[in-house]
This record gives sequence, structure tokens and C-alpha cells, in this order.
Amino acid sequence: MSEYIPPKVWTWHQGTNGHFENINRPVSGPTHDKDLPIGKFPHQLYSLATPNGVKVTIMFEELLAKGFRDAEYDAWIINIRDGDQFSSGFVELNPNSKIPTMADYSVDPVQRVFESGSILVYLAEKFGAFLPTQHGARTECLSWLFWQVGSGPYLGGGFGHFYAYAPEKIEYAINRFAMETKRQLDVLDKHLEKNEFFAGDAYSIADMAIWPWYGVLVAGNLYEAGEFLSVHEHEHVNRWSEQLGRRDAVQRGRMVNRAWGEPDSQLRERHGPDDFDTQTWDKIGPAQP
Repeated sequence: MSEYIPPKVWTWHQGTNGHFENINRPVSGPTHDKDLPIGKFPHQLYSLATPNGVKVTIMFEELLAKGFRDAEYDAWIINIRDGDQFSSGFVELNPNSKIPTMADYSVDPVQRVFESGSILVYLAEKFGAFLPTQHGARTECLSWLFWQVGSGPYLGGGFGHFYAYAPEKIEYAINRFAMETKRQLDVLDKHLEKNEFFAGDAYSIADMAIWPWYGVLVAGNLYEAGEFLSVHEHEHVNRWSEQLGRRDAVQRGRMVNRAWGEPDSQLRERHGPDDFDTQTWDKIGPAQP
């Protein structure tokens, strides 16, 4: 393979983005006019069951499980491979064209919220749940939440991309990001050796943010990379991952806006709690992450 020498000025060459050719482009803004659907509940979520999307559906399901009936939501699937995130309606809610994004119709004017970490904080503050109120514990929780926001791209866009999706395997890139992912798992493992959850003894939005990435990774269900990364070595992350994975709300949250995998793991869209009990074929289907 010949050595790549970067040009003096980078230019975009379509057809070189491999798995995500229809998603990546060097400009922002809508590509087509299309309004977003609006359901009957106060919160309208537009998402897909990727790790970032799952953070938010777990939060909604946990709020509902805790008895917050005003946390009801409609979850509409956004097929990112088809470019749904570039519709005019989606861009109006999220100028960055990334899932998840949501609109809160319980306030006037309607409040848009984008970026998964921001949505978690917004909902935690709105309902007074899953974010400690004591200053030290709150700070610890937010530190771990923002740790995930800053670290996740090394796992996803770094390791995950080059290991699972890049059109060619590049040893340097895979080794570089595998090393960083292992380091991150070690950071988590050492903290969880001394703490039940990331904010100490209280389950919080920090756990909800970290689990869909690192919890699912050590369970062997992210990039099919568990053996490659020897995730069994991280004993305390595995304990925590299994503990969260047994929660009913976590299991429901992982299903929402999912349209791949086993049929009983999918719920393309959620428009009420009964949808989990009536997984008819119109509620599962061919969309892909």
C-alpha cells in the first residue's frame, strides 16, 4: 500500500466515506424539506437506538418507572443512513443534524433540546430525578457525564469506525484507538471498584450515559469487539454493566427506535407504554443504524 501524503489543501471527494457515505459531508444544513411528525405526548423524541440515542430512551423509561407520568413521550425513528437527520424539520431542532434531539411541548414557547448529554441534564432538572442535589455528588455526577461526552468519540468514531466500518483495516489506527479504549475501561474499572455507581451509591444520568457505550461494549454487543479488547479483564465494569442491564427500564429503553437484531429486541417507534406489549410487524423492520 502506497503512503498517503496529505495535499496542501483538503478537498471533499465523494465516494470515499465507505460505510457512512450518505451521512458525512463537510457542510451543515438541510438537504430536503420535510416536517417532523408530532405525537400526543409532551415530549417528542427523534432518535435511533445507537448508544447516544439509547441514553435518552433509558432516561425516559426510568422516569416513567419512578412514577413521573408527565415524562410520557413519543419516540420517532430517524434513519440516519437514509439522511433523515438532514430534513428541514430535524435541522430546525438540531442544527448539528445528529440524533437524538427532542422538543418539549409542555412549555411555552416549545423548547428544543439537542445533544444527548444536554437532554439528560434537561430531563433530570425538569423532574428532579437521577441528578444529585448535594453539591459534591452533583459535581461528581456531571464530571462523569461529561467524561463520557468527551471520551465516547474515541470509542465510537475512533475505535469503532476503524475496527468495524472503515473500508480498509489500518493497523496504526486500530491499535491507537484500541489502546485508548482499554485505557478508558481501566479508568472506569478503578472507579467502580470503590463505587456502586458513577456518582457513588446513587444511580444517575452518568450511568445512563456511560452504559450504552461501555456497558454494552463489555457485554460483547458493541462492534463485536469483546474478545479483541479482552473486556473480561475489567471485572468491576462487567459487574456494573450486568447490574444495569437487569433493570426493566434499561431493557425497554434499549428497544426503543431499534429496528435491527432479534424481533423481540426491537420497537421502531414508541407512542405509549402499551407498545412494548404489542410488537406487531409494523413496529419492527428494516431500518439500520
